[in-house]
Amino acid sequence: MSLVSDLVDAYAAHLRLPWRTNLSPAERVWMLVYPPTEERRVRARLDQLALVTQQAGHAWVQVDITDVVGTWLAHHEYAEAFVADPSDLTSALLDDLDETVAARVRAALTAPAVDPQTVVAVVGTGSLFPFVRASRLVEAVDDDVRGRLLVLFPGRHESTTHSYRLLDARDGFNYRAVAITATKDLP
Repeated sequence: MSLVSDLVDAYAAHLRLPWRTNLSPAERVWMLVYPPTEERRVRARLDQLALVTQQAGHAWVQVDITDVVGTWLAHHEYAEAFVADPSDLTSALLDDLDETVAARVRAALTAPAVDPQTVVAVVGTGSLFPFVRASRLVEAVDDDVRGRLLVLFPGRHESTTHSYRLLDARDGFNYRAVAITATKDLP
């Protein structure tokens, strides 16, 4: 089988486990970790991820953040200056971008139809690099998770340090989310 098929199977196995209700917000976050080179193949299987979620008796809500950075930049009054000199993107401006991305995910997490049996899947995390840290996004929204937050994460998970590296590019961030990989055994 392919790596992506194994990843879908690992996700389906996690869905079949009992969902404890007394988890901290961070423990209700699932990171679906795969090599960045598999991004298009994983996206091609989004319908299958939704199907296995529904077959397990859970609702599926998908939020695609791929275009958030580009849209934010395109609508900013100083967009041309940022393109000419990206160093003009100050930390205050990037904080605003962080909040814009978090607001998109938060809107999906808090939608009226989302309940404790819903998986909200975040697609497009790789498009945040290098402007928004995935760790900041997850930490900004984890209190709003009612069911499970599934973050499609093109990068790496180091099980010994429990750290994640988006696109294998930055220092990893340590987070208590459940890592789902094509090779991980269930707890």
